[in-house]
Amino acid sequence: MAKKYDVVIIGGGPAGVTTALSARNTYPTKTICIIRKETLTPIPCGIPYVMHSLSSVTDNVLPDSLLQKNQIDLFIDEVLDFRNEKTLVLKSGEEVQFEKLVLATGSTPIVPPIQGIEKDGIFYVKKDLDYLEKLKQKVHEARRILIIGAGFIGIEFADELNRAGKEVVIIERLPYVLSLSIDADIAEIFEKHIQSLGIQLVTGAAVQEIYGEKKAEGVRLENGQTYPADLILIAVGYKPNTQLAQKLGLEYHEKYGIIVDEYLRTSIRDIFAVGDCAAKRNWFTGEYTSVMLASTAMAQGRLVGSNLFEIKVIKGFPGTLGTFSTKVGDLALGVTGLTEKQAQAMGIQYVIGFHESVDRHPGKLPGAKPIKVKLLFSRYSHFLLGAQVLGGDSVGELINMLSVMVQNRMTDMEIDTLQIGTHPLLTASPIAYPVINATVDAILKWYTGK
Repeated sequence: MAKKYDVVIIGGGPAGVTTALSARNTYPTKTICIIRKETLTPIPCGIPYVMHSLSSVTDNVLPDSLLQKNQIDLFIDEVLDFRNEKTLVLKSGEEVQFEKLVLATGSTPIVPPIQGIEKDGIFYVKKDLDYLEKLKQKVHEARRILIIGAGFIGIEFADELNRAGKEVVIIERLPYVLSLSIDADIAEIFEKHIQSLGIQLVTGAAVQEIYGEKKAEGVRLENGQTYPADLILIAVGYKPNTQLAQKLGLEYHEKYGIIVDEYLRTSIRDIFAVGDCAAKRNWFTGEYTSVMLASTAMAQGRLVGSNLFEIKVIKGFPGTLGTFSTKVGDLALGVTGLTEKQAQAMGIQYVIGFHESVDRHPGKLPGAKPIKVKLLFSRYSHFLLGAQVLGGDSVGELINMLSVMVQNRMTDMEIDTLQIGTHPLLTASPIAYPVINATVDAILKWYTGK
């Protein structure tokens, strides 16, 4: 006999867990379960750090205690098919019935069309603890590691492997690192820092072939250059996992994922999709975007969990803004909203504000770090459109604050008169506060017409 639940969630990553917890908070009497294949689920953003900083891959897992505490049942199983529109068939042979279904099936690594990609010694960044355990062992045995892809995951793995004493080479086909997320002037600073750590960086170069017999021994670029390697890591992005969606007959896009409305409802009543598997739209343009972030997934999960049985939160998901932060060596980078390149492509006239200062005052205090802020404002509406920040650890929360400003369409004058709290050991000086001073720089340019 099939087990019956009010809410069934397929997938146990951040999106699935957040949906379950939100549903429990909103609907305390409903029965809820999560079905996932993995015995333990890795924290996606922490995966690079299991290679060296963490002693074991199991140090980076989402705790199941939250599910137990909230009376959320957990099936370690796999959904193979659907008996009918309300019944799931599991690999174990069990059947589970649902009133509401949430797909949180995540994403899988993109396999680039490179000759020799099937050879041994080539790894991907998978959300699978057994696979990561094997990768960690192979990393330990390797001396020279080559990473294909200089997005956030690629550069974070490079930093971690460099800390482990490995020779690291990053190869990126686009003109500079993080090309889809930051402007060239900020990338130039970040690239110099990466190279100063001893990491070799090759940009504007596409891999034509992975050479070697059965095992990969290196890569050959389209320009003929070769780079030997003991291990190759592919980090060129992810694609949404839509296999179950296809079996259900849901509308989906091959590149962007399951088609959903602003409340994350799919084309079939009572079925929702959240996280990497769900198609997302750009905050500014409304066009589909490939950006996949755990923070976005959790925001979606909270919204869906609240609105499963009726619209309790009358606010749709407005689109993906794209707020990132990372750290390589001792330099942190934060990004939110539009870059200059993106604004130009959209035909938006803008003004840039810059400021450089120190994140403590006085700047000679222990732990003080230089900080550089670049803000992008709409020339005519004066809204903050985007921000890029380089500095110390304070960048992580600073970019979150800037993300809130973008989402709330704050203007340059509103930011200029912002009431802030400062302290010598915690922030930049109130007279050199980087966000406000970069805003003032933009205002002056607007007045002068530059």
